[in-house]
Amino acid sequence: MRENIHPPYGAVVFRDRAANHAFLTRSTMTGTKTIEWEDGNTYPVVDVEISDVSHPFYTGTARVLDTAGRVERFERRYGKQA
Repeated sequence: MRENIHPPYGAVVFRDRAANHAFLTRSTMTGTKTIEWEDGNTYPVVDVEISDVSHPFYTGTARVLDTAGRVERFERRYGKQA
C-alpha cells in the first residue's frame, strides 16, 4: 500500500443502542465519543441503529409478506385496469 493515502485503521467499538449490545472490531470509522472496554482500554465508539442482535432477519422475527394476496386484494378493491 502507498503511504499517507489511506484512512487510519484501528480498533473501534460499535454499539447497538436499541439492543444494548456492543462489539469491538477494527475499522476505518471513528467516533467522537469514547468508551472503556472490558479489557480496560479506551476505544472510540460508533452508535448504530441496528445490528445482528436487533435485526429481524437474524432474530427470527421477520415476517414473510404475502405479495400475491396483497396484489389480489388491491385489484379487488380498486378494480383491475384493462
